[in-house]
Formats: sequence, C-alpha cells, structure tokens
Amino acid sequence: MSGYESGASLPSRSLRDSEHYARLETPRASSRSFELPTHHVVDVSEGARSFSTADLYHADAKMATNNHHSPTTNTPMPDHRSRFLSDGELLLAANPVPTRESFATLNETDDKAWHQRSTELISKMLNTNLERGLNGMDVERRILRYGYNALEEEARTPVIVLFLLQFYNLIIAMLLVAALASLALQEWVEGIAILAIVTLNAAVATIQEHSASNALEALASMSSPQSLVMRDGMQQVVDSKQLVPGDIVILVTGDVVPADIRLFTSVDLKCNEMLLTGESEDVPKKFNAPTFAAGAGKPAKLTANNMVFSSTTITAGNARGIVVETGMNTRVGSIAALLKAKSGGPDDATEKKWIKNPIGDCIAKHRPKPTPLQLSLHHTGYIMGVIALGVAVLVFIVGMVRGEKDPKHPDRPVYLTMIMAAVSVAVSAVPEGLPMVVTICLSSGTAEMIKKNVLVRKLAAVETLGAASVICTDKTGTLTEGKMTAVKLWGDFKEYTITGKGFNPEGSILSVDGVSQAEPEAGNVQVRATLMAAVLCSNTQLKQVEGEDGETSRWMPFGNSSEAPLVVAAAKAGIWEDNLVENYPRIVEVPFSSSRKMMITVNALPVVNGTAMLDTLSFPGDKLPKLVANVKGAPNYILRNCTQFCRRDGTFEPLNNTQRNEISEAVDALSSQALRVLAVAIQPLSELPYAKGCDDADEKFAALSKPLIFLGLVASIDPERDGVRDAIATARAASIRTVMITGDYLATAVAIAKNIDLLQVGADPEAQATDCTQLRPQGDVYLPPADIDEITSRTLVFARAKPEDKIEIVKSLQRQGLIAAMTGDGVNDAPALKESDIGVAMGISGTEVAKGASDMILTDDNFCSIVSAVEKGRVIYANIQKFVMFLLSTNIGEIVLIFLSVAGGFPLPLEALHILLLNLFTDGMPAVALSLEKGDPHIMNEKPRHKHSSLIQGRLWLLVLCNAFLLLAGATTTFLLGQYWNFGELLTDDIYKAGGGADGTDYTDVTCRRWEGMDDGWRTFGNCAAQYSDGTYIFGDEVAGMSSFENSTVYCEGGDYDCVPAGLGRAQTMVFLGLAFTEVLRAYTVRHFTETVFARMLSNGYMQLAACMSVTLTVLVTNVPVVMDDIFGFEYIPWFQWLVVGAVAFNGAFWGEVLKAIIRRHDRAQARWDHMKAGFEEILLEIRHVRHHVERLEAGGLKRE
Repeated sequence: MSGYESGASLPSRSLRDSEHYARLETPRASSRSFELPTHHVVDVSEGARSFSTADLYHADAKMATNNHHSPTTNTPMPDHRSRFLSDGELLLAANPVPTRESFATLNETDDKAWHQRSTELISKMLNTNLERGLNGMDVERRILRYGYNALEEEARTPVIVLFLLQFYNLIIAMLLVAALASLALQEWVEGIAILAIVTLNAAVATIQEHSASNALEALASMSSPQSLVMRDGMQQVVDSKQLVPGDIVILVTGDVVPADIRLFTSVDLKCNEMLLTGESEDVPKKFNAPTFAAGAGKPAKLTANNMVFSSTTITAGNARGIVVETGMNTRVGSIAALLKAKSGGPDDATEKKWIKNPIGDCIAKHRPKPTPLQLSLHHTGYIMGVIALGVAVLVFIVGMVRGEKDPKHPDRPVYLTMIMAAVSVAVSAVPEGLPMVVTICLSSGTAEMIKKNVLVRKLAAVETLGAASVICTDKTGTLTEGKMTAVKLWGDFKEYTITGKGFNPEGSILSVDGVSQAEPEAGNVQVRATLMAAVLCSNTQLKQVEGEDGETSRWMPFGNSSEAPLVVAAAKAGIWEDNLVENYPRIVEVPFSSSRKMMITVNALPVVNGTAMLDTLSFPGDKLPKLVANVKGAPNYILRNCTQFCRRDGTFEPLNNTQRNEISEAVDALSSQALRVLAVAIQPLSELPYAKGCDDADEKFAALSKPLIFLGLVASIDPERDGVRDAIATARAASIRTVMITGDYLATAVAIAKNIDLLQVGADPEAQATDCTQLRPQGDVYLPPADIDEITSRTLVFARAKPEDKIEIVKSLQRQGLIAAMTGDGVNDAPALKESDIGVAMGISGTEVAKGASDMILTDDNFCSIVSAVEKGRVIYANIQKFVMFLLSTNIGEIVLIFLSVAGGFPLPLEALHILLLNLFTDGMPAVALSLEKGDPHIMNEKPRHKHSSLIQGRLWLLVLCNAFLLLAGATTTFLLGQYWNFGELLTDDIYKAGGGADGTDYTDVTCRRWEGMDDGWRTFGNCAAQYSDGTYIFGDEVAGMSSFENSTVYCEGGDYDCVPAGLGRAQTMVFLGLAFTEVLRAYTVRHFTETVFARMLSNGYMQLAACMSVTLTVLVTNVPVVMDDIFGFEYIPWFQWLVVGAVAFNGAFWGEVLKAIIRRHDRAQARWDHMKAGFEEILLEIRHVRHHVERLEAGGLKRE
C-alpha cells in the first residue's frame, strides 16, 4: 500500500444510541450529503490489492448491483455443528463451511470457509452492497427465510408447571394429606372443601406469578442489544435479533458482536474472545489478515483474524463487516447446541429419571433463581415452618394423650381430629403466600422504575437500592446534559470567544475587540488550523435532521459527544467534515483510550503550488511533508510532547518552559470556569514513522505522538441538567453521599461541583476534591488501603480519573461498610460496575459491555433518575417490611391461639378450613395491596439501612409481637364469650358432660343453655335423644333406661337446634369474623410504622379494594345458606355478637395506634435530646478550636521573645 495504511473512519459508539437516529431515514435535504466517506478499503482477493469501495462499486457491476436483482438459487445447508466440532468436541475455526443459501450461482465443490473467501466474493454470494447495505425488502425476506438472529431459548415455564409449583411445599402437602384422610373417612364436605381452597389459592398464586413473569420479560426485552448497520445507504440502529446474512454492521469499541461477521475494514481492532477460546487476552483483528486452512504443518486456529464472532466483545478500535452467520448457525450457537445436546439428550438415565419423577424434574428445571431478599424470606419461612412442625407434633401428642374428640364432630376418630389440629397449626404458622407477594412487589416496583427512566436488569438491585449510601457518578451526560458547546478558543497566547448556541453552526470566532477570526480573509492561520486539525481528528458528523413536527429541521451531531463541540465550532468557520474527506484522506487512526488520553489520525496533505497545505497553514522546508498527524486530547498529556507552537500568522516557534507554563495557566483558568478543555496539535510527516504493516496501536501511538506542534485549546461547556441540584440535595437529606468521578482537570471538576451544589458554600475544595494521581503517586502503584480509605472517606470530587481508579474507590468505600452505586458507560468501566454493589450503566451513551455488566440502566443517562430509583428502592423495601410484619403478626397470633386451645383443653377455635379462608381472604389480598403502597413522603429523610441488617428488627419486632398479642387476646376473648353464650361451658370435658356425649358415654339427663340477649336472657334446651351411627334416634324413656350407648352420640334437641355442634359453630364463627375484621384493620395500621392510621388513609386504592373484597367475602361465607353451614361449618350469630366481633376488631386497632403514639413520643424526645447533644458538641468543638488558637498565639509570642 505504498507505505500507507488504509482504514475506515467510523462513527463512535454514541451514534447508535442517539434519540434522533431513527429520523435519519428521512433526512431533510441540505448541502451536506448523507453518503459515507469513500476512503474505506476492501480486500478483493487474498490480499492481492486494496482500493476504495467507491471504486469497487463503480468498477464491478457484477458485485455491487442493486440488491434485489440477482437471481437466487437454493443450496442445501449442511449441519452447522460439523463445521466447528472435532472428535474431541473442541471448536475449530479453520474450515467453517458457509451454510448460507447463496443468491449467486457458485461452484458446488467450492468449500472454502468464510474467512478464506474475499469480501468481494462474499458480498456477491450474499447479494449485498458494501456501501449501501441491504434494503428493507431484502431484510424482510431474509428474516422469513433464516429466522431471527437469536439463540434458541429455554421454553417459557408453562402455566401448568407454575400451577404445580404451588403444591411443591410442606404445608400444602400436609393439607393434601388432611384432605385425603377426610375423604377416606367419608368426611366428604370437609375433604372436598380443603381441596377446593388449596386449588383456588394455587390458581390465584399462578395468575399473579404469571403476570409478574410477563412484566419481567417485558422489562428484559427493553434492554435487548442493538446494532448499527448500513441499510438503504444510511446508518440505522436495529435490534440485533433482526440482523440477517448480508447486513453491513458497524462495530466500535464497547460493542458486543451481534453475529459472525467477516470484516472488510478495520482500524486497530481488538476483540476479547474468552467466551469462545477461554483466553483472556484481547485478540488483534484485521480485515486483510492472511488466512490458511488447517493442514500439514499448519496448526488449526480457534478463530480467524479477519472475522469477529457473535457474543465476543470489541475492546479497541472500530470496523465494518458483513454478517455471514446468525442465530444458532454462529460459533456460539454451535456451542449452545452442543451444550443443549449434552444436557438434554434422550439418554436412558435421563429418560428413566423423567419417567420416575416428571413433575419434580420439570419443577427443578423451571424454578427461578431467587434474589438475596427472597432467600432471606425463604429462610424466615423455613424457621417458622420448623417451629410450626414442632408445635404441630406437640399438639398431636398432647391431643392423643388427652384422648379428647372434637365435640363438633364426635364420630371422628381422635387421631384424625388431632391431625386436623396439627394441620391448623402448620397453616397458621407459615405465610405460604409470602414468596408470591414478594415477587409481585419486586416486579411491580421495577415496572414503576421504567416510568422514572430506570431499567432494572437484576431484581436483587431493587433490594440493594434501598440501602445505597454512596452514589459514585460520572459527570458528562449524567450530572450535565451531555450537550457540549465550544465557547472559548485559545491560541498564540490569546483567547477568543466562540458565539452561537447549541449545535447550530451559525456563529463565529471573535477576538477580544469583536473582530471575527474564522474567515480565511482574517489572516488568523492558527485559529483555522486548530479547528481543521480537530475535525480531521474526529469521527463525528454534523447533520440536519427533521424536527418532531416533520416540517422544521435542526442540527444534530452524530458521533462522540466530546467531539461534537469541535465539529460545530469548525462549521462556524466554514470547515465541514464531509468536504475534507476527498482533500485530506485519512490514512491511519489511533483511537482514543483511557490510558493514552488522546486520539491521533494521519491524513494526506494536498500540495498547492508546490507547498503542502493544511487549510491556510503551510509547511515550509526543504523536505515536503506528505502527511500530517492530527492529535487532540488532554492538555497535560499533549503539552508535554510539544516542542513548538503555532503563531497567529502560521509560523512555528520553539516552545520554552515559560511559554509551556503560560499554556498550563490558561488551561487552569479555563477549567476554573467549569469548561472542559481539549488541546490540539499536529506533526507533519514525510512518511509513516513506523514499520510497514505494523498492527500495534501502542507502537503507532508512540511514533506519532511526539514531537508535536501545539496549535491551540478549545474549551467547551456542558450545562448542568435540570433538577440535578435538587436531586443532590434529596440524596444529602437521605444521608447519601454523592461522589463525582470525572476525567476533567481538578479545577474544572471543582467549578462544576460548586455550580451544582455538590460542593456547598464554605466547603474546602482541598479536603473534598482530589486529583486521582494522589491515589497512585508513583504511576500505576496505588497507596495502601488505609491511606486510600482516608482519602475516599472525605472526598466528594475525584478528577482526572481512570477506569481503574473507579475500582479502587469502590473497594475503599465498601471496606468502610458503605453500599456504593457506580455509574459507567465504557468498556473499561465494566469491572467497576461489577465490583460495586449497584452497577448503573448509561442507556444512551453506554456500551453494550457496560450494560451487560450493570444491575440497572438509566435510559436517559440522568443523575436525577438514580436518586428517584433509590427512593423507589426504599419504598419497595419498606413495603416488603410492611406486608411481612402484617403476615407475621397474624400468623403468630393464630398459631398461639390454636396451641393454647389444645393445651388448655378447649375445643378448636378454628378449623384448618377456616384458617385457609383467612389466609385467602384477609391475609393474601391486603398483603398484595401493601406491596403496592406509594411510600412514605418522608422516606428520603431517613438514613440508609445497614448492608447486613435484618428485614425485621428492633422496634419492628416489638410492633409485630404486640399486634400478635392484641390479635390473640381479641380472638381468645371472642371464643370464650362465644362458647359461654352458646352452651354455657368452656372446656371440652365440661361440654361432653353437659350434653356432648360420645360413643359409649353413660346417659345423663342434660340441658343446654344459650344466651339470647338482654331481653330474652338464657334459653334452656332439654329434649334429649341418642343417634345411632345409622342415623336412627331413640328418645326419652328408652334413653333413660340404657346405661351406655355403643356407636351412638347423645344430643339434646330443641326444635332444630343441636346444642353442641351449633354452639361450637357459633363460637368459631365469632372467632373467624373477629380475626377477619381485625386483620383488615391491621392492614391499615401497618401501612405506617409510626404515623397514625389516618395519615393518607385513602391514598392506596388497592387497599380500599382489598378491604372491600375481604369484608364482602367474609360476610358472604358466613351468611349464605349451604355454604356457611354444610361446607364451612359456620352458624348464624345474633346481632349483639356481631357488635362484640366489631368491638374486638376495633379494640385491637385502637391499642395498636396507642403503641405507635408511644413510639412517636419517644422519637420526639430522642430527637430533642440528639439536637441538644449536637449543640453541646459544637460548643465543645468551638472551645477546643479557640483554645488551640490561643495556644498557637502564645507559642508565637514566646518565640518572638
């Protein structure tokens, strides 16, 4: 190539994420063409020659005809796995035979791999155009033909499996055993009712989990990767799954390769292929790398150097290529197919296992991975389950020893009665609906975060957000708008003002006296040379696009946001990027990197009248330069490599130390005005100063970066985002530190921090702002951890930071026990994002690598969204606390109620069926409503919780236990009153003696009493009868003449009233109603931990709906004939017993509010004491300062004496 290296000038990563990108399809006509530069180089045959794609397009009609005119032929597609898998099941890339059905007629014996074919032949095979790409019709046809570019996914969990999962726990198993036992003993109603309730509960949980799963899948689809492609002659951003063979893809640093791609241009491209090869080292890639097939003396390579493969990562440089394989036909698709075959093959063992346990295998396969909070809750449930199991066993043993039957079911064997009692304990103790409610809470919370421009990738991040104590954030585009505008230009020791606003190229470059310096006629060669070199050393284009109304147009930069102000400023001087392509063709590009801190391009110089010219800047001398290296980047890095500087008239002079210091002072002065400063320099070259064929970017950089001629400085301002000040203040009120980490100079960073109130008035910048070189004073060697911790504990602003510094900062904050959120957008930010507790990637400017390493994505790149997400995270965590407290207090009260009843010799106050109804009606629905609470408006005034704090601790346990006691006391009081009022006895033995005889019980002439209210008093029932097991009765004297009654039970009848069953049924109905109403009111009181129940009482519409449904269903199930008595064993209760039930429920709510009032009073007293204590400490500190000052003065006086 005659000493020249050719490459593509490619747009940077941020283009694909521009919100205006889609409008490029219908651009407004302007003098600036949308056609791409024509200096791309294509290898046409095994490295034979390289030339312009434009030349290729016009020279070879067979290759670059319109895409849809070529004939199509169908060729068979061989098994794609055979191309990659050897007998040892290792991937070999030496001979991947093309599997695409060619659109051109090919020699059927031609079996060269994609990497062995020339790009000319591949483009002909796939009927694509290297300049214009495919057209829309081609893409649609190829998607239909080849499918989407996606790997085969595991099938969604079927609804039936979700339903079966609900039965996969111990409590449900116990219920099913109880139901089957009831059916076996012909207790049809109870057995069927238990099965129906369990099934209904499982159905509700299935519906909720299925909805939550759909919501999470919708969120996941929003973060699907995208690719930048050429279609219809224009760059477009498309979902990667819509790529098809023949697409022209543009790759830049940070991209995840979307398919298997054959390169046809590349610039210092490096790719990490650890996913395929296991090697962590980055692999250099080059479009014209020599290729060979594996054979004798030629080792097989795992990957070809002129191809990049799906799911690998671009770590440096940029490139363009043709998609040759998609989906399961890619290299990673072959691995996926192999793994699937290995793990899911129909071997005998697998088949036998499936036949033996199909449901268990399916459940294990589809069970989702729980989050840390869910694991903690599962642990809590497990502990309660163990306790419940112990109590249930104890209840069973005590009941069997006492040998007491259920007075309500005297024909039921004792063991079955005790089994039902044990099941009641288990059902009471374990909140089986808790995992479902947690899932609903997390999924609904993530859906709410989408509205706040936060896309959560990992549910665990939602939990961690509520505990965040430090937010480490980038500056550009996060705290600021990311719309850099050049406002100052400095050169030849003079400052110029750049006028105009935004990205509109209307404006000028004015001197102090207001004279324009932009036009060539002004004679300011240095100003124009600075802008010219800056544009040549950029990949950003300024385009005019349609406005949102479809009529007006506006100017938008497409490319790197840092280059945008340079391109706009140059346009104000009449210097346009697309006009420079032909006159100054790019030869070499050394991309910007975080280590180099600068970017370099080498462009050919035109010769005018025997003189090489860069715009109006000429290069005198005996040796005519043919090339110029254009350099832009961090001023301190560039300035140390400069040996000359350019004067206003275009002459060059040596740069001495005094002048170098003066330039540095200018940089500091501009930086102190919150301006971002870039330096521009050049180096004229007669030839490339490195060996021909050099592929090492660092070697090129070393040769091209010095000696340099300093041209000037360009200073840009990036306005702060609206709402950033308030967001920082909100975070500060929530005891969350905001730490800004930027690559800017310290003076720039401090100025911006003051503007956004990150550094408050009176703050000491020396104490709270740190140059990151202080973390590593000896180059790349960091200080000891203790020293770094001392710096990070006080610093709010880190300047001149590298990506590696972010990792050290995060580690230091974590060592101090803090939970750190870290933002990032680049490839090198990925380790810091993974290291942090909450990795936050940028949705607009972020690379796919950064997004993949993150826990959440900011779709608007806005710092305010992080603070909003933290607030929502706190609300979600508080909601989880609320419904867990609610469920624990009700469940603890119920388990103690049943245990005390059995241990004390009382009948069961509730049956297992009743508890199931309570769990379904008054536990489940209010708990779901609590998970959807809007949150306390003062939640951001609280301190972050500790990283390892328990979900329920301290005073929250006090509230749980106190409310459980209130529920227990109310239920016990209701049950005892119900028993006494309905048959005048309390203990089971007394009930039997009074009239609830069992098999073989001696006859006694019994009378039953029932309280009918204040007007009627006690009513006595005394007509006794004995009922045999066959249903027949004997009465009166017959009964009196018998000493015992085998297989029969004594009843006292008065009309249709059976004293014992009906009386106990009434008592249980009162307990059921009392618990139901108490739990509904408890759901209202638990909405606020300390505030009164009346605070924002009606703010949660879901709670009103849940309460209404719970009360309505409770009233219906206790009053509808057949349902109430025949199915659930309830009885009608008189009006005064309804009043007692209501009074007990409100009594529990009242004392719960009294407890919160006591806590509020204690908190106010504690706050007053803390305030007084802080005041005394400030006074003592001031006294110490005064004493120290006096001692210094005295010491100074003694010295003078």
